[in-house]
Amino acid sequence: MILVAEDEKVKIQMPTILVLFGWRLFFYANEGNEPIHVHCRKGGMECKYWIDDENFDIQEAYSYGMSTRDKKQIRKIIFEHFDYIVDQWNVFQERR
Repeated sequence: MILVAEDEKVKIQMPTILVLFGWRLFFYANEGNEPIHVHCRKGGMECKYWIDDENFDIQEAYSYGMSTRDKKQIRKIIFEHFDYIVDQWNVFQERR
């Protein structure tokens, strides 16, 4: 289930799909036809991970302000919710 803010503009541009341990995982609507990926934020930290659904793998696209421990935590969250993220990506793309 995609969580959305009341503001329709926010709903379209940044649907939040998961909030865990202070991390907010979300998509941007204005990124063209990029492959499956998820954006993550917590406080001043931010990252983006490419999702390889065929090989059950992820790859860091970028990260800012994150320690090794933070990266390990968000990778674990993504892997534990891998299928859910892929499903939400597909739902999101169908609605665009």
